[in-house]
Amino acid sequence: MKNSNKLWSMLALLTVGIGLVAADHIDAPAVAGTSADITDYYAFQGKNTSNLVFVANLQGLLSPGATSSAKFDENVMIEFNIDNTGDNVEDLVIQAIPRDGKMYFFGPVKPSASGVSSTIISTSPMASVDITAYGSTAKTATANGMTVFAGPRDDPFFFDFGKFTDILGGKATMFDAKGTDTFAGTNVMSVVIELPKSVLGGSGTLNTWVEAKTK
Repeated sequence: MKNSNKLWSMLALLTVGIGLVAADHIDAPAVAGTSADITDYYAFQGKNTSNLVFVANLQGLLSPGATSSAKFDENVMIEFNIDNTGDNVEDLVIQAIPRDGKMYFFGPVKPSASGVSSTIISTSPMASVDITAYGSTAKTATANGMTVFAGPRDDPFFFDFGKFTDILGGKATMFDAKGTDTFAGTNVMSVVIELPKSVLGGSGTLNTWVEAKTK
């Protein structure tokens, strides 16, 4: 499968006990409104402190009405990249691929090539889960030490876009102590992975980022 980067990725330093977040809603017009549009990427220590959690949120600003028909594109692969040597090149990848109402997870495994040249992992999936339908109880699955989820969720990112615009326009000098959540009432399509730190290699610090790749 030939792959290409889809306009947004986030590189984050991740240390034990620290989570890092970035947000990017509808800033990539070529993929806006599709599950190749990455809105947020979260990486943080799990409730089980021996685990790390990776969350990719896609296809942002979904209204409740639009969420019921939103789907993961079967031509889009979500790839979680992990650099455990500090050179900003992925040493391991986890790939999430939707098929027939399920999300399949491959890895973590060393990719055959780095960057945009990486290809779909040919090994058997390490885990799979039924994609949760909108309004349904979340479905999770655990296999090979990995717990996974895929489906619509309320957008957890808080941002006061109106105040941000005022600041850029010189009409305000700071955010209010209690702002207005621009994303309130909107949803995203989420892909979530929790797995042991021990399978990610390295010691102390990881670089991690996410990409959406298409055929």
